[in-house]
Amino acid sequence: MGLSWQQGPLSAGAIGRFLTPDPLPQRLLFAERLRRRMRVQFHDTSVADSENVVLLHEPGRYPVAYFPRADVDEQALVASDKVTHHQDLGDMAWYAVHAGDRTAERAAWEFIALPGHAAELQGRVAFAWRAMDGFYEEDERIFGHAADPYHRIDIRRTSRSLEVRSGDTVIARSGHPVVLFESGFAPRWYVPRADIDETRLHPVEGRTFCPYKGLCDYYDIGDAHRAAWSYRDAYREVDRIGDMVSFEPDQVEVHLDGRRLDIEPGQTVIAHGIDRGLDVDEVRAP
Repeated sequence: MGLSWQQGPLSAGAIGRFLTPDPLPQRLLFAERLRRRMRVQFHDTSVADSENVVLLHEPGRYPVAYFPRADVDEQALVASDKVTHHQDLGDMAWYAVHAGDRTAERAAWEFIALPGHAAELQGRVAFAWRAMDGFYEEDERIFGHAADPYHRIDIRRTSRSLEVRSGDTVIARSGHPVVLFESGFAPRWYVPRADIDETRLHPVEGRTFCPYKGLCDYYDIGDAHRAAWSYRDAYREVDRIGDMVSFEPDQVEVHLDGRRLDIEPGQTVIAHGIDRGLDVDEVRAP
């Protein structure tokens, strides 16, 4: 997902390569100014508010926002004696975050021994995403992690033939699926419900959350657990897949133009956790 997550170009599992004569370092970190106003909320208090945020992309991690100390409420930071070591960026000092009658331990950190080539992060503080009550761009809450400007979703309609089978049973057959291309992932094929035998889809408890698409519902098909999924209330940016269904090619047979799809690199999704205090209505709000 994006620049350094899943199979992005700076991730450990990148599917492409940089065309350079010499090999690049195994770990490349990338920092850049976000160019968006960002706020951090904790206990009805804005503990950080800045238009000068630096975003750090680190292999295998979501992007992290770093705020200049001048834009952080110093009274909200409580120094601790906890110091850890980052393999690329040196020692990290940890802080509790305090506001009102609430304290979140180890909820913020700052690099205190940066190498010279990482000066962009000097004098900046980052906040643990799930320890805070919310992160905002202007007045809109941002879910999951700091917005990754390199994450992209494209949805395309197609007249290709898609068929889904479980054993000898046809679950879906469509001549007009849509395909979703998402940064760092293999293509996902979505089928209109009118082209599906919905009696074969058995809803299961438990949803996951995508910061870019919304809440995801899952279905068992026979003995295949969570073999299909749907964003029934997809965010408006991706509403073309709203209430359509996609199928896992390693759980059921998915045939595209007569060719059976295999599990591809990037096809397996690493589920994203839920933010603090995040309820269904708020997730649906965007």
